[in-house]
Amino acid sequence: MSPRQGSRKERRLGSPMKRHSARAPLRTTVVGSYPFPGWLEFASSHLEQFGEADIEEMRNDAVIMAVHDQVAAGLDVITDGEQTRYDFNLSFYGRLEGIRGNASSPRRFGPPAHDQRGKYEVRGKIRSTHGLGAVEEFKRLQKVAPPGPVLKASVPGPYTLSGRISPGGSYKSRWEVTEALIPVVREELEKLVEAGCEEITLDEPSMSCYAHREDPGRFVKIFAETVGPVTGRCRLSTHLCFGNYKGRAVGLRRYAPLFPAFFDLPVEEMHLEMASREFAEIEIVREIASQGIDVAVGIIDVKSYYIETPSDVADRVRLCLKHAPAERLSFAPDCGLSQTARWAASQKLVNLVSGVATVRRELGLL
Repeated sequence: MSPRQGSRKERRLGSPMKRHSARAPLRTTVVGSYPFPGWLEFASSHLEQFGEADIEEMRNDAVIMAVHDQVAAGLDVITDGEQTRYDFNLSFYGRLEGIRGNASSPRRFGPPAHDQRGKYEVRGKIRSTHGLGAVEEFKRLQKVAPPGPVLKASVPGPYTLSGRISPGGSYKSRWEVTEALIPVVREELEKLVEAGCEEITLDEPSMSCYAHREDPGRFVKIFAETVGPVTGRCRLSTHLCFGNYKGRAVGLRRYAPLFPAFFDLPVEEMHLEMASREFAEIEIVREIASQGIDVAVGIIDVKSYYIETPSDVADRVRLCLKHAPAERLSFAPDCGLSQTARWAASQKLVNLVSGVATVRRELGLL
């Protein structure tokens, strides 16, 4: 960490931030989600036919499937594939009190886009008595994962969660809804650490999507307030994403508006979406690494059905090494894989690991 960066963080957080260094150079990792197996998609539409024991068995089986594919690919870091969630974050709203779902979507036909998803209306104080469910997800992952890979949890941040809640009642703006959600997410992070989770991604794609028209410094403050109690107690990362609903982006796909403000995010690692953008703004990798922050570069395009070859992956790793040292780099898909068919997702992960291994051998790291 540079002296300038350290002083900026001390002014905001009150004390120097303890950074967890990357566990190994050129790690292979994922953001969070993995495609549902076909049977789970079908069962989710017919839950009335199943008992609670049946549903719990399906949850376990789905996580076992996701873990199997990640371990078989040889990833260094794995997740539960978010198999017990619905669409990245929608299942979290069912755990929030003080809101009510609005079934009608603004647009129901035509090409898929974010405006086809309904919103939630405020009906009282926003809170969560029983948590968001991420802790239960992580404990299930602990039970089924084999020794070896690092286990990571990915949790949507308060600003991203606020996007599906229409301001109302005592919450007059999205910012006020966000403020109400900060303690909810913060408590979930604390309980994840208490459960033994050593690596957490606080996923805030909405921040990346709207930084060009909002104050990025305000986003940094929200993020820091959310992760404050777990800073230094686990390896924290964030995902700077431009949206992936039905394989489509929603935000202006440029990182320039985020920086330099986002250098102050209290994280050890930033996930960047690079492959789908043909490595535009690749120079930001150097700038982030120079601040003492590791970079998980997205070198697999989850929005394309072109299957990157191991040779493609190796070339992309070599490109990144021109901008940052190996000890600062990890490699991952651009985003979660939930919107990619499993046959493609699994092969993309296999080729990701194979291509990175090629460069590891070249560098004498294997």
